[in-house]
Amino acid sequence: MRAAVARTGTTSARLHERIEIGGGGREYALTVTGGFDFGRDRGSLAVDFPGGGISHLDEVFADGKVYVRGASGPDAGTWGVMPRDKAVAHYALRAPVNDPEHVLRQISAMRRVSREGEETVHGVRAAHYRGTLDHKTLTLRMAPDVRSKLDQGRDLLGDDFPVFADAWVDGRGRLVQTRMTLNLAGTQVKVTMGLSGLGTPVSVKTPRPGDTVPAGSMSGVLSG
Repeated sequence: MRAAVARTGTTSARLHERIEIGGGGREYALTVTGGFDFGRDRGSLAVDFPGGGISHLDEVFADGKVYVRGASGPDAGTWGVMPRDKAVAHYALRAPVNDPEHVLRQISAMRRVSREGEETVHGVRAAHYRGTLDHKTLTLRMAPDVRSKLDQGRDLLGDDFPVFADAWVDGRGRLVQTRMTLNLAGTQVKVTMGLSGLGTPVSVKTPRPGDTVPAGSMSGVLSG
């Protein structure tokens, strides 16, 4: 399974990620779609949250930076930009600015991995692996204030949070789907990322410098 993560990290793919959050009788879902070249660390993503205060974000990853555009009105053409490695996550099981390589890093750290048989995923026959994520992996690149709250929760629980991870690997040893799930105190977070068109070239258009402004941080439901 870890070899499959490494192999996927050298190629490109079309992505469709669904982030489902439920609790207190309410549920909502976000989607992240686009293309990403893992081998070249470049990609373009669209984030959508129907009914949200801001319902759409565009994201571009290139040259060690991440560009985000989601404003309306006179600033609609302006992109915030910051070093990609400075972005942090603000919610459990959310990748910093929806970075799919972060998901691969978490999946590669699965523990207690077992093979659950074979299934057809996105029209491809794939081996299904299941495991768990430890606290260090759950809080990877997480904002300090959020990590502190999760640390306190773990101390009260007396053990790691129950975080389960699944990975589906095709016959060529590449990931075709991942899933991470957290159930705790009536709240569920489930993040499913599908990868298709593996090896298909990905075109990335970097915003012009004149259309960008430096961003010290990026937060909010859409950006993770």
